[in-house]
Amino acid sequence: MKNWTKHIRTSLAISTIFMFLGSTDLEAKDPIKKMSKEVLLDKVKGGWAGQTIGTTFGWTNEFQYPGTYIQDYERIPWHNDYINEAMRVFPGLYDDVYMDLMFMNVFEKKGLDASMEDFAQAFSKTEFQLWHANQAGRYNVQNGIPAEKAGHWLNNPHADDIDFQIEADFAGLMSPGLPQSATNYSEKIGKIVNSGDGLYGGIFVANMYSWAFISDDIPSVINNALKSIPKQSQFHQLISDVIKWHKKYPKDWKQTWFEIQKKWAEEVGCPTMVFHPLNIDAKINAAYVVMGLLYGEGDYTKTIEISTRTGQDSDCNPATALGILSTMIGYSKIPEYWKTPLQKAEDKKFSYSEYNLKDVYQVGFEQALENIVKYGGKVSENEVFIPKAEIATAAFEENFKGHFPKERTKLEKIIVDTISFEFEGIGFVLRGASRTSNYDDHEPIVAELYINNQKVETANLPWQNNKARADLFWKYQLPKGKHKVAVKVIKRTPNQDVYIADYLVYDDKKTSGIRFGGDHVH
Repeated sequence: MKNWTKHIRTSLAISTIFMFLGSTDLEAKDPIKKMSKEVLLDKVKGGWAGQTIGTTFGWTNEFQYPGTYIQDYERIPWHNDYINEAMRVFPGLYDDVYMDLMFMNVFEKKGLDASMEDFAQAFSKTEFQLWHANQAGRYNVQNGIPAEKAGHWLNNPHADDIDFQIEADFAGLMSPGLPQSATNYSEKIGKIVNSGDGLYGGIFVANMYSWAFISDDIPSVINNALKSIPKQSQFHQLISDVIKWHKKYPKDWKQTWFEIQKKWAEEVGCPTMVFHPLNIDAKINAAYVVMGLLYGEGDYTKTIEISTRTGQDSDCNPATALGILSTMIGYSKIPEYWKTPLQKAEDKKFSYSEYNLKDVYQVGFEQALENIVKYGGKVSENEVFIPKAEIATAAFEENFKGHFPKERTKLEKIIVDTISFEFEGIGFVLRGASRTSNYDDHEPIVAELYINNQKVETANLPWQNNKARADLFWKYQLPKGKHKVAVKVIKRTPNQDVYIADYLVYDDKKTSGIRFGGDHVH
């Protein structure tokens, strides 16, 4: 890390010299913002600090409040050594942070022009435990699916999940006042784990960070960031609704919460969360982030309280909201009540990372400086000149189009050879996991998927957490009708088996809760 940091500093120094030689006017063409390096560093530090504070505050509440909010009378823990405690007791809490830092490390080693394959290769080698779209994407690149397709919904049933949204902070923090840069980096990296609305979540968050460097008006930051998202997407529509409801109920965030619940609470994609009150969908959790920012009105405590009390992914949502607000106000203006526990932990490395927060502040600052130059800005000894912001709107893509959850059937079986079932619809997801009683079994189980007696796929099913398939098998876009599915284990050791949990069926139209004609009631 130190050698590359030295290289960045040298490159920036050289580029600054050339600017002096080439022109006596240091201001970039059509500058939107001139900023001192001191202020820029303060904002970069603020972003990383806010994310860490928010994640820690939501530690004990994550997914403990599905389909409801945390009541006002319930006290959320916090004390002046809370972050050290969280890092020691539950290092996996910081999955959003250490994913960020993994991407940051690739930039540090490979430079700002690092390819999607560079990120995918680094990602495939990580050993930390992941879930949902992250784990599905990691499995895909480990098993030969191209990086640009690893997050696509046909290859990743969790494509609309929150994963890239909670780890896109780096893309915004290295793009101060450069929303086009935030979008470009988000699209390059986010497609490894998400697509459609799931990808838009990361793009939106990165853009909010980017705008927060150059604006202290929260509604403007949100509205400008939303321009990076295609209007026909459900993600854009939901965030637009939140903005509308905030104007209608400016002092009542709970009323807006109810409006979101009534219109947007249905989960369609995530096989774990369909037919369940938990909701890890990117757009509804992004809505809670926006609620925290709008109803928080720039107040640090109100922002973290509201974005946490909305429930669901209640550590990641305050992390995002506070990261953006802290970028806007800067590290120096974070209230001491929240900053003191952070400062006590700034020398401690994050789990699965070579960085501590002090490293992150410096490396993040240097990457931001280098990126300003890359995008046409200028850097002098004490100031930066950020060029006019350009908005890049992502291409429209809709995941699970025409697919509606029909029913879930429990199987709860352990197999060592074959299992089959029949369903009527247009798609399915089979959930479960491979297992072993001998951790010296390093080779995966190998199984084949047959649909209507035709072999569709042969898949490796490793048991290790960092290699496992998030779901066993799935297939979408089948012809409407009856289908027979069979899974055949063709390779395993005597210590290995496969646990089959259930299968989720999709139809091409919505179904009501009450069924007639002999069908069952949900």
